[in-house]
Amino acid sequence: MLEKILPDNFSKILNEKVNMRAVNEIRLRANKPVVINISGRMFYLCENGVTSNVKQALYASKIIIEDVIFRASECSIYSVNEQIKKGFIVTDEAVRIGIGGNLIEENGHIKTMTNFVSCNIRVPHTVKNCSLAAYPYIVTENGVENTLIISPPACGKTTFLRDFVFQLSERNLPYNVLLLDERGELDCGINSKFTDKIAFSSKRVGFENGIRSLSPDIIVTDELGQEEDMRAILYAASCGIKLLASTHADCMETFIKKPLFQEVIKEKVFKRFVLLSKRNGPGTFEGVYNENFSRIFREGV
Repeated sequence: MLEKILPDNFSKILNEKVNMRAVNEIRLRANKPVVINISGRMFYLCENGVTSNVKQALYASKIIIEDVIFRASECSIYSVNEQIKKGFIVTDEAVRIGIGGNLIEENGHIKTMTNFVSCNIRVPHTVKNCSLAAYPYIVTENGVENTLIISPPACGKTTFLRDFVFQLSERNLPYNVLLLDERGELDCGINSKFTDKIAFSSKRVGFENGIRSLSPDIIVTDELGQEEDMRAILYAASCGIKLLASTHADCMETFIKKPLFQEVIKEKVFKRFVLLSKRNGPGTFEGVYNENFSRIFREGV
């Protein structure tokens, strides 16, 4: 999936000499070594694959970075400017590319980004059955419980959400699921019979329009992080719609103290919390917690 955007020599090395199933990120920085995140560990790209020796590393140039972004935009930077203003581009294969450069602002609003000097290519993965350990605690005799997936960045939140939606479909549970895919990467690999999608919309607009037009039973969305996200969550819950979402935190204690979530916690909107980490690599399953933050399941316990 990266052949369309990477230089031929980089792509050839990755395809022939690197286990791409374990690659999480590829970071290109102008005039610096190409860094590969493999199962949470950092390596340099080299002619023989990857290495820990910076002297053997291949370097990215500003021209290479600009070309990656140009190719990811399908040769039309203007057509993806709304994404660029948010700091990323998403390809048709749901590869998200975070971009570093100069933000151009006017009257307090971001107009665009120029002078691209870095990009972080997030490599999406479908990990079949990765949500199964938590599944019986989310889908109970009461139906689907409102659930929040918690983890640090790049620890498998989106992968978990994708697989959970797939599992609902596999069991022919006739829930109408709305994927609110703000960054265009949530539905990669999902093969669900009961799923609708709204992409590249803010959560506020997506929730309001989706509830009104698609009448979902469940809304699945990624990376809650703003005040308007909380208002959207509370609105959906008040409409009787079930919720499956994710957010960043390194542990339950950190999450509980986040000011943004205090009303949601007080109202006990979420009945289940799934904690992931990178303790044994990205996607380490730390357990399921109830609305009182008591752990009700952990593998091996």
